[in-house]
Amino acid sequence: MLIGKFEFAAQRYELRKDGKAKKLSHREAVLLQILAENQNANIDRKTMLLRVWGDDSFFNSRNLDVYITKLRDYLKGDSSIEIITIKGVGYHFAVGN
Repeated sequence: MLIGKFEFAAQRYELRKDGKAKKLSHREAVLLQILAENQNANIDRKTMLLRVWGDDSFFNSRNLDVYITKLRDYLKGDSSIEIITIKGVGYHFAVGN
């Protein structure tokens, strides 16, 4: 699956750009899959938490923030991609052309 300039292989937990591969953890891959399925749309925090962790506890909510920060770092090589925090709602995964 293409995400901007990146090729994402969810089954292999791999994000590739310019021939370089970055191995992702299981949760990183699942979160990126959720984001990729919802490109240019808002994604509810609770939906993400339930799909990745199975509950939406405060502890897991903080974990989600950490994982989003990691994904932002991995994707910074393409300025057309942005994970926007929508306070009180969730995230918006903006992918330009």
